Amino acid sequence: MSEQRQHGAGRTAQTAGDTRDDEAVSQFVERFAAQLVDAGMQRMSARVFACLLASDSGVLTSAELGERLQVSPAAVSGAIRYLSQVDMVSREREPGSRRDRYRVHSDQWYEALARRDNVLTRWEGTLREGVESLGEASPAGRRMSETLVFFEFLQEELAGMLQRWREHRDRMRAEYDDAAR
Repeated sequence: MSEQRQHGAGRTAQTAGDTRDDEAVSQFVERFAAQLVDAGMQRMSARVFACLLASDSGVLTSAELGERLQVSPAAVSGAIRYLSQVDMVSREREPGSRRDRYRVHSDQWYEALARRDNVLTRWEGTLREGVESLGEASPAGRRMSETLVFFEFLQEELAGMLQRWREHRDRMRAEYDDAAR
């Protein structure tokens, strides 16, 4: 059964005791997806990701995603393929079921930034080669060298920032757990 039940023409849904306006949720999904597209994500992948993120469970089937986004199963499939490749969602199957469910993880932003560490390391290596081939004293070599130093700085700061985030996240989750008791 879907995590939300439709109630009449007002398009509100009852979820965990809260009344939710489905139209407002849909507008949020489209607005956030548009911002993700502006940042470089593929449009359908952005819509699927935002839809999963906006679901209480963080888990939806292809049919549920298609229904909420009013798109075809093929569109959902392509978006899921991309989101899976970049580790923003995972595919799982309910025991005894043949239907796949797609899950967005609560740490997806952390994981995405942590993976950037590998990208930055590769870029740094290539930039070092560029500085060597251009010569450090040339204008292009100086520009390339400054770019290299920026990425080295970014990588150092990112490691510390991610550690501070883990500590902050753990405190926040402990507070949520304490409040739920």
